[in-house]
Amino acid sequence: MPNPVLDLKRTALLSMDLQNAVVSTYTKDDSEFLPRVATVLKAARERDLRVIHVMVGFRPGLPEVSPRNQLFGAIKNSPQWQQVFQGPAGAIHSDVAPQADEVIITKHRVSAFSGTDLDMILRASDIDTLILLGIATSGVVLSTLLHASDGDYQLFVVKDCCTDQDPEVHACLTEKLFPRRATVLTASDLSEILQSATD
Repeated sequence: MPNPVLDLKRTALLSMDLQNAVVSTYTKDDSEFLPRVATVLKAARERDLRVIHVMVGFRPGLPEVSPRNQLFGAIKNSPQWQQVFQGPAGAIHSDVAPQADEVIITKHRVSAFSGTDLDMILRASDIDTLILLGIATSGVVLSTLLHASDGDYQLFVVKDCCTDQDPEVHACLTEKLFPRRATVLTASDLSEILQSATD
């Protein structure tokens, strides 16, 4: 199967939830994870591809979070968990940090779209294709992919630039569910596609 062709002017790469505390928790057994992501970001920037960073963040007291939300409600009730998304722990890791005028989206839910202005920013630039990577595969990547798929975006997932605490879940998603809605590829595959992409 030939490599798909990307229109760089209509494509954005979403680098999601690569915050210090999250990265240290999910990649402690994979020292090559951040270098792979950094390589993908470098290749994207060299082709002037739009890079957008997504991160979790809350106002003091977490007014964005309902106690009915099972996941984030637990964070609201735990000062220890709140620290994961505050200060240096909540900052995007320096190896994959935003550069220049790259957009940062701060979200209060799992999906990069829910309650944010991400879709508005993408539509304003006529973006119709998204390349997704981040932590966790079963969290932000899955939720964002499903939302974007329903929004008629063309989707790519860089599977070795995503990770999950459960390797079986990661494998199931990247091998069975994601291919139904996206092109699943590796960092190396993406580099080849970017080299042949149209400006």
